Amino acid sequence: MREEDKGMLGGSGSDAGLASAAARGQVEKVRQLLEAGADPNGVNRFGRRPIQVMMMGSTHMAELLLFHGAEPNCADPATLTRPVHDAAREGFLDTLVALHRAGARLDVRDAWGRLPVDLAEERGHREVTAYLRAAAGD
Repeated sequence: MREEDKGMLGGSGSDAGLASAAARGQVEKVRQLLEAGADPNGVNRFGRRPIQVMMMGSTHMAELLLFHGAEPNCADPATLTRPVHDAAREGFLDTLVALHRAGARLDVRDAWGRLPVDLAEERGHREVTAYLRAAAGD
């Protein structure tokens, strides 16, 4: 491990570093931090967890965080959105499927009463909408 990464492993620094690396899509750095003991559910200075700020289009990032124990159902304290809301809104089907397989609930509403399927429909993400409807049994 590089010296600059070692400094990020203590206390909240590693959690902030992990969230930052996840947001940038730096899979190898995230792997190193997790293997060195960073908390996959630690929060950054904005109160967000790595799985909430990760590069949503990186299914590999989602799978890596989930494998190391990231909570797929963590809610944003202000908006109540969960990672599945973000993936559905942005149309990232593979990430959504990875979250769902890891136990993410698809039946939870955000602060405005919207389900992930509502967000996918609003943005015209047909494949995501179809997946969410099938998963819900609609």
